[in-house]
Amino acid sequence: TVFVENVPESTDAERVIRQLVSEGCGMVFTTSFGFMEPTIKVARDNPKVIFEHATGYKRALNVGIYQTRFYEGAFLLGMLAGRTTRSNALGFVASFPIPEVLRNINAFTLGARSVNPKARTKVIWINSWYNPAREREAAEALAGQGCDVFYQNTDSPAIVQMAEAKGLHAFGQDSDMTRFGPKAHLSANTVNWGVYYVAKVRHALEGKWRPEDTKWGMKEGMIELATLNPAISADTVKLFEAKKAAIAAGSFHPFSGLVKDQAGATKVAAGQTISEAELWGMKWYVEGVEGKLPG
Repeated sequence: TVFVENVPESTDAERVIRQLVSEGCGMVFTTSFGFMEPTIKVARDNPKVIFEHATGYKRALNVGIYQTRFYEGAFLLGMLAGRTTRSNALGFVASFPIPEVLRNINAFTLGARSVNPKARTKVIWINSWYNPAREREAAEALAGQGCDVFYQNTDSPAIVQMAEAKGLHAFGQDSDMTRFGPKAHLSANTVNWGVYYVAKVRHALEGKWRPEDTKWGMKEGMIELATLNPAISADTVKLFEAKKAAIAAGSFHPFSGLVKDQAGATKVAAGQTISEAELWGMKWYVEGVEGKLPG
């Protein structure tokens, strides 16, 4: 297995993908949305190599795509936030205004409001997946607006560290960030990519690989939540665990109706569940999110 880290979402991505192919890799996983076009381009020139691209939407005969149902975990963290907040103002530091991030903002807000209808979410966009200085600056701005519980769709621990310093609460993203804020950190939304990689490599070795559009979540063991902060109340943990079990069993969907958008228009009718097309192409805020969506 060969891997390359810290590849920018630029023309350099194509160079790295071609390098992997030239080194004899018969299967290449490209793991960021911005790698989509380079992946398709290199795949076109190397039809015998299998490619798997994360969070994109373009497939080819030798290109499969995959995403996580991160929104499942986001809903559950929202429940914890809604039960924890004292100001009813939740802060969300967001990366880029793409469906992947909007699903998490919306699911987090829906989860919070399912246990606390007064909860609302304030969002600041930083247009980066990883920028500790900007993440902390955004979180501090949200704290200045009265937010006391924070979530993020960025990857550094800066927000958790800020919350720890100010006596507030926060959730990690992509990794357990407890060590950066033992008191502040309530849990984290993480991904076990390994279960997917093993499955797809096995398919390739067995000659069963197909260019699928795969979306896995808690049911498949891909979405995992970090250990809950022991300060969370027993009744909150009980609610959390019951909803977690329902999501994993498929008996509850975070975007089940009634769901309204920011303007109050019905997006998912009562008793219905959002369509996959609407879910994966999401370009709107749910009721309870404050501010204007960029672009």
